Amino acid sequence: MRIVVAGASVGGVAALSALIAGLPADFPAALLVVLHTGSHPSLLPQLLSARGRLPAAHPVDGEVLRPGHIYVAPPDLHLMVADGAARLHRGPKEHHTRPAIDPLFLSAALAQGPAVIGIVLSGTMEDGTAGLQAIKACGGIAIVQEPSDAQAPVDHCLPVDAMPELLVSLVNAPIVRAEAGPKPHRLMREMQLMSGEGDIMENLKAIAQPSPFVCPDCKGGLWQIDDVSPVRYRCHTGHAYTLSTLQQALTETMDEALWTAVRALQEQTVLLAMLSVVQRREGNEREALRLDAVRQGLEVQGRRLREMVQVPTPTPAAA
Repeated sequence: MRIVVAGASVGGVAALSALIAGLPADFPAALLVVLHTGSHPSLLPQLLSARGRLPAAHPVDGEVLRPGHIYVAPPDLHLMVADGAARLHRGPKEHHTRPAIDPLFLSAALAQGPAVIGIVLSGTMEDGTAGLQAIKACGGIAIVQEPSDAQAPVDHCLPVDAMPELLVSLVNAPIVRAEAGPKPHRLMREMQLMSGEGDIMENLKAIAQPSPFVCPDCKGGLWQIDDVSPVRYRCHTGHAYTLSTLQQALTETMDEALWTAVRALQEQTVLLAMLSVVQRREGNEREALRLDAVRQGLEVQGRRLREMVQVPTPTPAAA
């Protein structure tokens, strides 16, 4: 059985709906979908069921995949494929999100090989690029929505309205199988890092080199994966980033750190004011004045820091 895996960012609901609406009720493949919903409740299965002819639902772990059914990644869980079944995994975030597209694509590629058709819809912040590369490396078919400047080798690049007809044609075509051979070495290592299997450091050393960056999610060291484009990173916990998603995640953690500093300064000024009052009540005016001076200095620092935090962070120019 062929399986179709599709990924989109939060803004991709309309594109997913258009894709599903064009598929026939007798669609002879299972369709697995990841939308960047994070941990928020998701109504996507209901929306897709209402829009199209195929039933959609969040799968349970181990549910056997059936043709003509849509399986939607549940909130805060990676959706993966193994032994013809849907697997749910609360593993490390990829591109600072869970569910993410790459874990689904990579697991499907390794499990199903040339029987996989991968679709990346626009607006995914590079999540899905490595997954499409894995699908191609294992003999599957890669499709992307316009624009045509995708960073992964693809077989078809077209508007979403044209995808249903193409998909029906592809899933009904014979699966072209190459001679059986070993699974791509790097993909197997990355799969083990993602799932926490095998010797973690041995897997990292086999496919990557230490980098100067720290993982925004777990604060472990990030390793730059060898000979891939776009540039990608993994930590020993399994979190994964491209340069773009790493920059986005670091911006978020920097913002959180700065606001934490603002809060700490404000709490300190309130505490010093309370201590000053206590010292005056006890007749210790000199200590009260010293505390007032310290408090006033911290208030100045707090105002300056708040002003700096409130200045919008410049957005990197598009390439």
